[in-house]
Amino acid sequence: MFYIYCCQSHFHFCSQCDTMATSYLSEDQFLCSICLEVFTDPVTIPCGHNFCKNCITENWNISVCCQCPLCVKVFHSRPELNVNTFLSEMVDKFKQSAVKKSGRSEERQAESGEVSCEMCSETKMKAVKSCLECLTSYCETHLEPHHRVPGLKRHQLIDPVKNLEDRICKEHNRPLEFFCKTDRVPVCQFCKQSNHKGHLIIPLKTEYEQKKAEVEAREGKIHQMIRERQKKINNFRELLTCSKEAAEREKTASEQIFDSLIKCIEESRNQLDDVIEGMQKTTESQAQGFIKELEEEVSELRMNISELEQLSHTRDHLQFLQSLPSLNPVPPTKDWTEVTVHSSYEGTVKKAVAQLEQRLSKEMKKLCDDVELKRVQQYAVDVTLDPDTAHPNLVLSDNGKQVTSCNKRQNFPETPKRCTYYTNVLGKQGFSSGRFYYEVQVNEKPQWDLGVAKESINRKEKKPLCPRNGYWTIRLRNGNQYKALVGPSICLSLKAEPQKVGVFVDYEEGLVSFYDVGAAALIYSFTGCNFTEKLYPLFSPCFDEGGANSTPLIISSVLPKH
Repeated sequence: MFYIYCCQSHFHFCSQCDTMATSYLSEDQFLCSICLEVFTDPVTIPCGHNFCKNCITENWNISVCCQCPLCVKVFHSRPELNVNTFLSEMVDKFKQSAVKKSGRSEERQAESGEVSCEMCSETKMKAVKSCLECLTSYCETHLEPHHRVPGLKRHQLIDPVKNLEDRICKEHNRPLEFFCKTDRVPVCQFCKQSNHKGHLIIPLKTEYEQKKAEVEAREGKIHQMIRERQKKINNFRELLTCSKEAAEREKTASEQIFDSLIKCIEESRNQLDDVIEGMQKTTESQAQGFIKELEEEVSELRMNISELEQLSHTRDHLQFLQSLPSLNPVPPTKDWTEVTVHSSYEGTVKKAVAQLEQRLSKEMKKLCDDVELKRVQQYAVDVTLDPDTAHPNLVLSDNGKQVTSCNKRQNFPETPKRCTYYTNVLGKQGFSSGRFYYEVQVNEKPQWDLGVAKESINRKEKKPLCPRNGYWTIRLRNGNQYKALVGPSICLSLKAEPQKVGVFVDYEEGLVSFYDVGAAALIYSFTGCNFTEKLYPLFSPCFDEGGANSTPLIISSVLPKH
């Protein structure tokens, strides 16, 4: 006895009769783990596992990489698949043995479109093989002599096909077993010596295998092209989704901005209406007062003129003269020559529009800053401090979110990553692509440095904190002196002291921006940067200064502005 290992099972063969001891075998030992059916054209891949050739081919065609479905071993190049003839023969013998044991119980009637057995006289059973010598298709029962009779065992059997006469040379009535490479046509063994003498003739199976390999290669290439295009389709779909989401965000932002601007305009218009109405009421009040005063004077003058008219009509000289002393004197009146009411509205609208323009300009800047801050906040990342990089005078919180300076130098192990000159500590998380954003509470600290640094910065020596040396930072000194460390530094004029600073980086764009989160205002931006290695968030609470600068820097959770 000798043993053959296949599918992690061993099979016993008798060296004298060369037959499988089928009594020890079960169907489970011949099942493909992909289709769960008995092997068809079994192939063995480099890891030793076996599958139907079509099953493993289809599996690899739809997978990103070639790997074994059982042990998940990955193959860097696609293995060449050849049918394991030994296992294939064992599968065939097992099928034959199973059929012999069950008689015709496994056979079934041929359905429409299937090849039927030509030997069945009554009910036509489904053919399992076609013989190129007999030019006949057989069911399992009628095929049995081809497995037993020596002469028939030499016949060439193929999977059942219709029109077997098409596989026979019409001139020599022999099977088309060869292929003429010269004329590109199938030929029989006698054609080689007649019409195709001197031509390049190869076995039909060889040509089949060559062309099948070409077809499979082409199929693999097309599958690769499909995968590449499918990946591109997915990219475009993802782009469309992102674009739609971005458009919705922009529409929401634009609605908020224009609603606010419209509100400003309506408020200004209402204020202008109130001013004009106030001016009109003032003019009306002044004019009504003057009218009343004038009417009173006119009434008194009319009474006086009535007396004068009566006296003027007196013809009695004595009575006239006697009445003169009793006449009421002319009532005192105001000199109305210079009195007027100013009702001009000229310049009122122009002044209001000028004020509105200033207000809109401030409002638009504020609204745009709000929108910009909301935009960068969507790239918020979770940043924690790396204790292996902390300067010995720094104390980190247990959660890695706070850093405080102290006067006592800590007993930290010296490592290449540790900052020993500047009181810096870096974040654990490094970034070599994309966008990221984080926020830091600076509170009332009079001194601090914030920004990002590249991985290869010199952490042991005094090197200016500027882009040339791998730093993109801003700093505060003396409580009110803000600078961007460009090299030379740029003084920054801020309207208010920020309590929380946001840091945003766009790696591909070469942009580092700093924001006053409370005011939603841009503090400063480094632009046109050329990043070529990992960037790490940088924090420096500076030295304690005798307790005057003991407040910690705190990495805070990002809460989008509403």
